[in-house]
Amino acid sequence: MLSVLRVHLPSDIPIVGCELTPYVLLGRPDKPVTTDDVPESAPLDGHFLRYKWYRIQSDRKVAICSVHPSEQATLQCLGCVKAKIPVVKSYHCSPKCFSDAWQHHRVLHDRAASAVNENGNEEEEIFGRFNSTGSGVASLSSSASSTSLSNGSTPLYPAAVTQRSGGETWFEVGRSKTYTPTADDIGHVLKFECVVVDAETKVPVGHPNTILTSRVIPAPSPTPRRLIPVSGVDVMGHLDADGRISSTGTFTVLSYNILSDSYASSELYSYCPSWALSWPYRRQNLLREIVGYRADIVCLQEVQNDHFEEFFAPELDKHGYQALYKRKTNEVFSGNPHTIDGCATFFRRDRFSHVKKYEVEFNKAAQSLTDFAIQSTQKKAALNRLVKDNVALIVVLEAKFTNQGADNPGKRQLLCVANTHVNVQQDLKDVKIWQVHTLLKGLEKIAASADIPMLVCGDFNSVPGSAPHALLAMGKIDPMHPDLAVDPLGIIRPHSKLAHQLPLVSAYSSFARLGVGLGLEQQRRRMDPSTNEPLFTNCTRDFIGTLDYIFYTADSLTVESLLELLDEDSLRKDTALPSPEWSSDHIALLAEFRCMPRLRR
Repeated sequence: MLSVLRVHLPSDIPIVGCELTPYVLLGRPDKPVTTDDVPESAPLDGHFLRYKWYRIQSDRKVAICSVHPSEQATLQCLGCVKAKIPVVKSYHCSPKCFSDAWQHHRVLHDRAASAVNENGNEEEEIFGRFNSTGSGVASLSSSASSTSLSNGSTPLYPAAVTQRSGGETWFEVGRSKTYTPTADDIGHVLKFECVVVDAETKVPVGHPNTILTSRVIPAPSPTPRRLIPVSGVDVMGHLDADGRISSTGTFTVLSYNILSDSYASSELYSYCPSWALSWPYRRQNLLREIVGYRADIVCLQEVQNDHFEEFFAPELDKHGYQALYKRKTNEVFSGNPHTIDGCATFFRRDRFSHVKKYEVEFNKAAQSLTDFAIQSTQKKAALNRLVKDNVALIVVLEAKFTNQGADNPGKRQLLCVANTHVNVQQDLKDVKIWQVHTLLKGLEKIAASADIPMLVCGDFNSVPGSAPHALLAMGKIDPMHPDLAVDPLGIIRPHSKLAHQLPLVSAYSSFARLGVGLGLEQQRRRMDPSTNEPLFTNCTRDFIGTLDYIFYTADSLTVESLLELLDEDSLRKDTALPSPEWSSDHIALLAEFRCMPRLRR
């Protein structure tokens, strides 16, 4: 007979907007152990599984710490309340928590300083609910509550009070195996119940198996990053200004290494809470961030094959994006083929149409190189060194917009976008150089066949000043560069061949080269003056530096604005990436471009 052996949640900390999917271990007559579902529509041996979710609603409301969301808040920043900053950001679990977070927290106050309170009486009503300590912080008493934390809305299912004792009421909120917590659940414990039911009588058989979660926490949200004009003339604006991009002849490009779930281990990122490192949480947080940038073209790296097919492609399709994908080859990778990662490029259908796609497999290029340029006695060693599964995805798009008006209706505006992830191993400097050089040679062939603007985006696993960066940014490598000393197989000799004719410039160097203004000066402090690149795009406990870039052909494109860089204050004291707020160990780069009219086809 069908029996439930165990129920288990991957994480016992539920977050608003992140689907909870319990593991239900079953004993079946035909198999000893399985996790397969047995719905009412397909009973097994006359039985099926019935699921229910309940919210345990206590008479005492609980506020959640904004820094440590698994902890109950004990104090509130009254400055946040007065400035009408979202109330969930005002709570802290201890005075030390508030003090440690102040460097980051005060940014919220600075940004809200110019806000005008329209309803003073309402503000006093909220402000006066708590007992002030006299230091701008209110101590929360056991009866203190906030209206934003109360559950005043109608449940998804008719309220069914199953138990009321000791000041608790249980409400049924779901009848499927999965459940996605809502804002109404914040501060409350959830209960999952699974029971075997007789298909004929609809009567439960045996006792239900249950599991309780910890209190539901709100999804942490990072401070929005602004788009800053590099001219410094225009007022800095938020990315969510509807119609800003579509009303001009400009377009935006996002490049982001999202950290594959297969690499996001608790051993590597022990400083990140386990619930914030879980894929169900990170995927929703990443999607919210990516969609929020409203980019016309999105280049993502470290996108697992199954996550592309089952999540990113369908979810971004809902937001008007067409998807293209190139999975890494798996000659070195020995895991599940479905979890191997790759490069994904998305573009807005209302802004671009797909013309052509090129796939670059560095493994194939390595085979060709060893067949023609490596002595037969060294072929095996060369392939072992060069074959690393890395790929690049190149797409040619046609713009559906123009900044030249309707005087030349027959001219097409094409755009070539390369998206890549270069080998990570730091001791293989020759392999990094060779991969970047191989990609650039391929792009040169495309450029020779069409006078077309180009963008080269990705995680190059190369810091500013390294040989791969020099090749991209300068078009050549100094023969005396120390990186060239690592070449046991002679694959990057002669050094004179390490050159290209594409006029590539790093988009973020515009912060250092152009314009004046307060916003630009602030960004320059987050740039390395010796390389004109950001101080970091990757920030872990073991490494902080720049690995990600957006390069563009400066003879055909101009940079209009850039997404502001993060500084260490924005990442909170003693915190690295990923974190509850930022779900990758990299930060996203975004640039707004305009095509130069003289090169329109």
